[in-house]
Amino acid sequence: MLQRALDIFRGKAITIPPMDGALRPNTALDEAPVLLQADGPDNLAWIDDRLVFSSGNKVLAFDMAGGISAPEKLVEFPVPVACLAERPGGGSAVGLDNGEIKIWDAEGAETSLTGIGPRSLKCPTALLFLDRDTLIVCQGSTRVAPSGWARDLMDRGSSGSLWRIDLKTGRQTCLASGLAFPQGIAARSNELVVAESWKYRLIALSAERPSRPRTILANLPAYPSRLSPASDGGAWLCLFAPRNRLIEFVLQEDVYRRAMLQDVAPEFWIAPALASHRSFLEPLQCGGVTTMGISKAWAPSRSYGLLVRLDGEMQPAASYHSRANGTRHGVTSAIEAGAHVYAAARGGDAILDLAKKVG
Repeated sequence: MLQRALDIFRGKAITIPPMDGALRPNTALDEAPVLLQADGPDNLAWIDDRLVFSSGNKVLAFDMAGGISAPEKLVEFPVPVACLAERPGGGSAVGLDNGEIKIWDAEGAETSLTGIGPRSLKCPTALLFLDRDTLIVCQGSTRVAPSGWARDLMDRGSSGSLWRIDLKTGRQTCLASGLAFPQGIAARSNELVVAESWKYRLIALSAERPSRPRTILANLPAYPSRLSPASDGGAWLCLFAPRNRLIEFVLQEDVYRRAMLQDVAPEFWIAPALASHRSFLEPLQCGGVTTMGISKAWAPSRSYGLLVRLDGEMQPAASYHSRANGTRHGVTSAIEAGAHVYAAARGGDAILDLAKKVG
């Protein structure tokens, strides 16, 4: 509180923590073997001994035991897939960009969830089954669809919430509200760990009842999203885009920011991105200019590739990177299966096959 009061008189500096220690940059993502090339792969899950993932409005499965082949399309929707989760005992759940959640049981029977609490479901960003009939839903925002995440950030949104849903009785319990775009969730003991993207932190909450969020990992140098369990008791954390001083500055300039949102196409906003350097119309900082055909690895960038392994205390233990001059950006999902860790580089159109250890 004292620091915030002093900021009024001295001005607030824009500071972003450096990537150091366990987050020290490397080229592990760019050097990793490609398991599969796909268009914007996302939402990795292991269902029925197959790697399942989303690509746009499709859910596909890749049979690891059947050798290298094309993935099989399981289901196609009229809108993009936002999130998916495996259901214990068989079945799955898929969240869609129109706010609907489709739920299947082991026999293939389908139900739909379109409302949450007193409102319609607007923005499902992550799903987790605690057991066969208990579903945890991250609602990123009440204002935008999951695909509108950049607008929610630039509008300084904090209307997200976390819900516990009993699929047998239909009872819905709001575990937390006023969250800044919760986008990842994992179970840990009797708590839930949630990635709160726009506050670049991980928080812990009760899995049973409403509680006050407790910060367990703060001030990350990038925006956190999905979480998945690791075999050593920790977790894999995806960070889909880097924090950037120019973007942080624009977030403080309300008049400019509102004019930008109104007059400029979303793909050209000064905002984080899953991929960059695809159009000469994109915003560019001087340090990111390609000179003599060379892009610097340490250049300021709107996109980046980063996957972090967290230990049992949810603290960074190791990391995989694709730096500013790399191509495996926008890591949005990862899953550990046996001796492998698979990571979806949505901005790089590839699913990567990673070793568990990082040098």
